[in-house]
Amino acid sequence: MRLGLTETIDCAHMLPGHSKCGQLHGHTYTVEVVVEGEMDGGMVLDFADLRAQIRTVLGRYDHRHWNDFLDYPTVENICQRIATELAEQLAFPFTIRVYEGQGKWAETAAAPRS
Repeated sequence: MRLGLTETIDCAHMLPGHSKCGQLHGHTYTVEVVVEGEMDGGMVLDFADLRAQIRTVLGRYDHRHWNDFLDYPTVENICQRIATELAEQLAFPFTIRVYEGQGKWAETAAAPRS
């Protein structure tokens, strides 16, 4: 069974040396997390618990400057960083998709860390 949640954060970034994105600008990032697991007691995971775990990670970045955390904060690098941190929080395998604005996204899958 798959279960998912979507959250948003607003962040600034710039891509050094990029012709268009080299200037400081911001995006609303939509972060979609889909966990996969077996149902226990009628559910895979309580939505409130999943939301809390996701917000623990995303709260570090909301209304912040991505360049404070990543040298080259493309949506691919942002997706990978969030996935790595979520793997420390979640007890299920998951897929994460990060949208940079509308219609542009990166996706990766991850397993929980033991």
